[in-house]
Amino acid sequence: VQLQASGGGLVQAGESLRLSCAASGRTFRSYNMGWFRQAPGKEREFVAGITWSGGSTLYADSVKGRFTISRDNAKNTVYLQMNSLKPEDTAVYYCAVNTRQFTITTIKESYDYWGQGTLVTVSS
Repeated sequence: VQLQASGGGLVQAGESLRLSCAASGRTFRSYNMGWFRQAPGKEREFVAGITWSGGSTLYADSVKGRFTISRDNAKNTVYLQMNSLKPEDTAVYYCAVNTRQFTITTIKESYDYWGQGTLVTVSS
């Protein structure tokens, strides 16, 4: 599985962005997906996850109510809609695939494949 993240950019606080993660491989639709982010000098942290069917999602408390994860298995793509962005959301955002578990996990070591990351910068 290869992942290509896109959609990052520079926005002002309160604005929105939508990240996309395009996956190669026919088995994409079989796997749970996640978005993580890493700010300068900080650990990579879980942002949101979605099951293979899209039927279940999980969010970090810091983004709950502002971010929405979704997927289109026909397009082999997972999305992260980010609304009401804050300066503390500034980070490189990564999408990742979990091929080994049926439930959504927040543990980054559980994810097997990673995209290259896309930078989101939110100015105040």
